[in-house]
Amino acid sequence: MYGGFWYNLKNAFTHTNNGLYKLLAINLIVYLGLMVLRVFLTLGGAGEFYRALMTYLMMPASISYFLSQPWTLFTYMFLHEGFFHILFNMLFLYWFGLLLNDFLGSRKLVNLYILGGIAGGLLYMVIYNIAPYFSERIGGALMLGASAGVYAVVVAAATLRPDTEFRLILLGPVKIKYIAIFYVLVAFANSAGSNAGGELAHLGGAALGYFYILQLGKGRDIGMPIQMVGRFVENLFTKKPKVKVTYRRSSPSASQPKTRTKPAGGSSSESTQEEIDKILDKIAEKGYDNLTKEEKRKLFDFSNK
Repeated sequence: MYGGFWYNLKNAFTHTNNGLYKLLAINLIVYLGLMVLRVFLTLGGAGEFYRALMTYLMMPASISYFLSQPWTLFTYMFLHEGFFHILFNMLFLYWFGLLLNDFLGSRKLVNLYILGGIAGGLLYMVIYNIAPYFSERIGGALMLGASAGVYAVVVAAATLRPDTEFRLILLGPVKIKYIAIFYVLVAFANSAGSNAGGELAHLGGAALGYFYILQLGKGRDIGMPIQMVGRFVENLFTKKPKVKVTYRRSSPSASQPKTRTKPAGGSSSESTQEEIDKILDKIAEKGYDNLTKEEKRKLFDFSNK
């Protein structure tokens, strides 16, 4: 992370190791954009168009319906309509995401969010199609919200650092493992209620978060496919620096090549942009604490130029 909350949110798409703020920014931009669109379309008598658009983006429970628009497995996890719905999702994503970002790095945090959303969406669809309780509702059931991805982040953080404490209003310091257990139990208790689909997605995301950390402890990152896709998308939108080539005629006195000596210790006093980019990528993948002393020194020197 480079600075405070608003600085990072404002520059979410210009920095390479702040996946947490990219997720926050995407959710907020989509929410505000859809809210403005809904108001204008409704006032203009075209509310049906807005509802059709949301149906096109929300996750359906029907398998045949889903097969006709499979992209909804991804788009639904960035959609919100209620203010408090997005508020609490983003607060939990931010609080627990900061912890994961410090210990796992930015890319693994994004992996968790996306995989949690996918796992939640699939569990929602599977249960709706096999449980008799939902048989009469399956045709028109649709789901939206980041909750499954957020639950994955919450449970992953609690699995990785269970004794870390958050200070809660009225309760004081509470270990995050108890916060995670409480929310999973609430989701399970409500999985047969009015928001059954959403609660099932919560459970799917929570299970994915727990499984992800267990596999990471065994040296397996099940989020690598997500990370590869993310790198590909980043490269599409990253401007490559222009290289200016100049030719200078050498004078007779400059016929011998000049050499540049390194300072004592064997390392150059100047860090190149390429070296800094590699260090930032390492922070994004493994966290700042995994940098060597030399890498931390180079990053510090470069930031103070």
